[in-house]
Amino acid sequence: MILIIDDDLAVRTSLGLLLKQAGYVTKGVATPEEALRHVQETVPSLILMDMNFSLETSGLDGLRLLGQVKQLAPQVPVILITGWGSIALAVEGMKAGAAEFVTKPWNNDSLLQTIRTILSLHEAEPETDAGALTRRQLDKQYNFKGIVGQDARLLQVLRNVGQVAATDASVLIEGESGTGKELIAEAVHQNSHRHRQPFVKVNLGGISASLFESEMFGHRRGAFTDAKTDRVGRFELANGGTIFLDEIGELDLGSQVKLLRVLQDRTYEVLGDSKPRRLDIRVICATNRNLAEMVQQGRFREDLFYRINLITVRLPALRERPQDIPLLVQHFVDGLRATYNRPALKVSTRAQHWLQEQPLPGNIRELKNLVERAVLVSGKDELGPEDFQAQFQRVPTRQPEPGELPEPGTITLDELEAQMIRRTLEHYSGNISRVAKALGLSRGALYRRLEKYAIPFDAE
Repeated sequence: MILIIDDDLAVRTSLGLLLKQAGYVTKGVATPEEALRHVQETVPSLILMDMNFSLETSGLDGLRLLGQVKQLAPQVPVILITGWGSIALAVEGMKAGAAEFVTKPWNNDSLLQTIRTILSLHEAEPETDAGALTRRQLDKQYNFKGIVGQDARLLQVLRNVGQVAATDASVLIEGESGTGKELIAEAVHQNSHRHRQPFVKVNLGGISASLFESEMFGHRRGAFTDAKTDRVGRFELANGGTIFLDEIGELDLGSQVKLLRVLQDRTYEVLGDSKPRRLDIRVICATNRNLAEMVQQGRFREDLFYRINLITVRLPALRERPQDIPLLVQHFVDGLRATYNRPALKVSTRAQHWLQEQPLPGNIRELKNLVERAVLVSGKDELGPEDFQAQFQRVPTRQPEPGELPEPGTITLDELEAQMIRRTLEHYSGNISRVAKALGLSRGALYRRLEKYAIPFDAE
């Protein structure tokens, strides 16, 4: 049963008829008191809740009711119904536990799709121990072609992907560069009911603000100076299927507003044509940035952030699953045998162990390039550690801010200790006694480290 909470009889009646035609059982109530009483008596499967129940249209009464409902039935998903003017309040509601928000006037098809998605996510089978999962079991149930690995973290990601793929939930894929975010996005699409429809990839980092509308929504001939022919936008190309918005953290604030409108209303306008067009589309986004931090810094819209991350998938870095490195190396070598017609090509066990010990900040992409360079340059059928060492390119890492620790895998403990000793020597103008005291060492221990790291000093 779906509980509709709205003080407007017309809204309750309209929603009730729409949901009844879609096969849902509903109950409509007008006041927060009635709503709380009903939740106590019969726990609904989902709640549609307005944000205002008084002459004061601040929406605070809706937030108060949401908190009370979540205390009584925390497991019940709540969809907030709001106007564009109170979207900021709807975002506060998302923080307070709401599953989604829908703006007035709503589109019937989009609202039903949202309800189906939310119900499907909450009816998903309970989480099981990731240690009990096997790659073979997952491959029997889902299509994960091209994704290599058996690490428990990766298997949990794949299991979550399989579960959410059947819904139309928006998915945000987080992870460092080179971790395979595009492959995960394709896996979501391939395991969904839209898999026979288009899968359109868009790198938002490569689209300037001035071209955003033309690229995404298309334009008519003559819409602007250089518009000599009609252009079909990316959203129209993806209609009926899935659009993958990569590097969404690179989008400027002005373009974020335009994107939010499309994702909210599921409508858009082609430049030079004022007729609105409707979209039936699934949205998957990816980023290597921390969007939550960007929201706090005012560089990413909070309402857009909550619109795109109904489901968040975090991909582990390659250094977090080193046991998958030999599998990936073998996968790359298998492809290179055919590409370069070298059937005897293989990588020694010693070389695989050496590769597992490398930080590889560029993740899978860096590993693939390293393997291919070693194959091309060495000319040998069996590659050893020395062949990879010769091709290994250490990428300069970002220097940490003052007081900030380096990223894991970017520096060894010895290197960190040597840096600290050098900085402390500089700070105390080479005074060994004060340096030893500051570092919590005896003078003898400090001298041994100075010799170990070949750090010059003046003997006192």
